[in-house]
Amino acid sequence: MAAIQKLYEVCKVSLSEKGPSSLEAVENVRDVLDMIAPSDVGLESEAQAVRVWRRPRALNRKTVFPSSPAIRYRHIYECKSFSIGIFCMPASSIIPLHNHPGMTVLSKLLYGKVHVKSYDWIDIDDSRNLSKVRPAKVVRDGEISAPCGARVLGNIHAMKAITPCAILDILSPPYSSEDGRHCSYFRRLPKSDPSGILLDRTRESEFVWLEEYQPSDNFVIRRDLYTGPTLNF
Repeated sequence: MAAIQKLYEVCKVSLSEKGPSSLEAVENVRDVLDMIAPSDVGLESEAQAVRVWRRPRALNRKTVFPSSPAIRYRHIYECKSFSIGIFCMPASSIIPLHNHPGMTVLSKLLYGKVHVKSYDWIDIDDSRNLSKVRPAKVVRDGEISAPCGARVLGNIHAMKAITPCAILDILSPPYSSEDGRHCSYFRRLPKSDPSGILLDRTRESEFVWLEEYQPSDNFVIRRDLYTGPTLNF
């Protein structure tokens, strides 16, 4: 059985039947996701190009990577319980800080190097209006290089490609406007805790204030053709 087919089968059983809130289900999916290589999803030539990225004479990059700065998404599968897809990011491209409401995100860096910033919301009981800004705790802020294991990222995260890179994402459940799971974008505010809301709960260095905003028109994600093995449903 092809590796991507096995990943689909495990997601179907674990995430559809047990749900993403089940630690056992998430671990089952992560174990299989760990075994996925670029060659399993039609990205071996791109992965090989990145291996010699620091040696430009070894390969003409433009014959492998598109000249467009747009991020490309290769859709593989989606149902009500989960989705599988690949984000292919050119060097220096950025996916801004965005959320995954009520969702679990499992990611596997297939090739390249990426800087990840991720956060989780801090729940607070307060009568004041915090609709415009919300506090979040830092989950991760650092570089990830392939090869590496799959990770469960924070509910809000951003990515910047250090080199060309590809990230295989499993969302469970996927975004759905009908079910209120919209993708919203955020930016970090240079703000401390003047209200004192979190004074007794966490150190200031461990949380940030995030404000919802609309990214610039320069941020583009385009659909791309998935070239790996087809799935048997």
